[in-house]
Amino acid sequence: MAAITAVGAYAPRFRITAEEFADAWGHFQASGISEKAVPAADEDALTMGYEAATRALEAAELTGDAIDWLAFASSHPPVAEEDLTARLGAMLAVNESATRHVFTGSTRAGTRALWAGMDAVDADETTTGLVVAADAPVGEPDSELDHAAGAGAAAFALEASGPADIVDRAEHSLPYPGTRFRNTGEEDTQGLGVTQYDRQAFTETIGGAVDALESDSSDDLEPASAAIQAPNGKLPYRAAGAAGVGTDEIQAAATVHDLGDLGAASVPVSLASALAEDHESILGVSFGSGAGADALVLECSGSVPAQVDLETDTNGADDEQTLSYAEYLRQRGVVTAGPPSGGGAYVSVPSWRRSIPQRYRLEAGRCPECGALSFPPEGACDECGSLAEYEAVELADTGRIEAVTTISQGGAPPEFAPQQSQAGDYAAAIVELPVAESSRTETGEGTVSLPAMGTDAAPDAFAVDDEIETTIRRIYTQEGVTRYGFKVRPAA
Repeated sequence: MAAITAVGAYAPRFRITAEEFADAWGHFQASGISEKAVPAADEDALTMGYEAATRALEAAELTGDAIDWLAFASSHPPVAEEDLTARLGAMLAVNESATRHVFTGSTRAGTRALWAGMDAVDADETTTGLVVAADAPVGEPDSELDHAAGAGAAAFALEASGPADIVDRAEHSLPYPGTRFRNTGEEDTQGLGVTQYDRQAFTETIGGAVDALESDSSDDLEPASAAIQAPNGKLPYRAAGAAGVGTDEIQAAATVHDLGDLGAASVPVSLASALAEDHESILGVSFGSGAGADALVLECSGSVPAQVDLETDTNGADDEQTLSYAEYLRQRGVVTAGPPSGGGAYVSVPSWRRSIPQRYRLEAGRCPECGALSFPPEGACDECGSLAEYEAVELADTGRIEAVTTISQGGAPPEFAPQQSQAGDYAAAIVELPVAESSRTETGEGTVSLPAMGTDAAPDAFAVDDEIETTIRRIYTQEGVTRYGFKVRPAA
């Protein structure tokens, strides 16, 4: 079958501990979880998927235009009806003619996407696939689902041959309604909370998928690790017998104890973690309510190039990364100030779309008459006044801060105020970015100065002359449409 040639994984820097929940509610219902990852106010499944995908592409030494087949999987996408691979592909500079698929509706979606990617590569050995799974499930406050709900993403580059071969796969499905569901128009995931029923659905469906493997893995497989779907920190271990593995193998790939329930990204993130640690054989088994399960067997002949970033001490993180329960509610948008009065700036969706090359890929313009750079590349050249069409130039994703200030409460324009109400003060900076190496010419390189919002660190973590790197996050939402664009953070 297809092979995994590189992996990337990402988890938000914010964490909340089980103790914070217990202090707030008097109990903590997510068994086996010591803390969980919390998306920042400007993060969602799409931006986390972008983070994981850029890591996988960098590990594979690929650019976006090398991808022929792209998949995005999430049980909780930021919009219920939209092909998010169009935005994700634009962020990654994937060719517009590449085949794309969205997988959702189940925590099994991540392995469903991986399965489809395998078929695409099997059908045409020249195909290079990229499978991205990202999730941030949400439950009602003080529900078991919300106590467990974490956030994270993983991405896999797939080709016909590589260091990690997917040698076997199987699926199994049984009717178990009500184990976990989200009704149309609702934000929160729910469950009936019938423990024995949920456990039976989980173990029986997982066992059926493993038993269906051609290798008869319930008897013959001896994987170094087993990435089992993890709605909480205990249920995967209860399925050890059904999956034909021991608790040590599950522990070797487990990420749930420190990141929480990652939904459709649960098994993909655990697989990425196991591959990054050079496990020679891995069993992956996902579970989706309804109920269905996928079982995958991976065998590694060498190290898989990996950028797996699941720690909390990266990207300029500071002491504020561990949240109180009140801060957790604010980051989630459960407790925020009301919208400010005044209209603020209005940028129509068509106007925003025209600026996507600048907002997603930092595309500047070079004047063909004098060579001066312009960002955004529109209007007459500031240097020579020429109206000739600019030549597209890509800027580097690293640079330095030229000037910076802090935008405090009440200081943000109205369109940014809702996010500021969740996240608090943020840095606003003028940053200098050089021309990317791929766009440099013999006639000159040059730099561009442009405004940017800070992310992933407190405002005081940004200072003049500090090095920064760019990422893509939520900017604001207007007319129900979220605008995404680049922000900057302290260089890792």
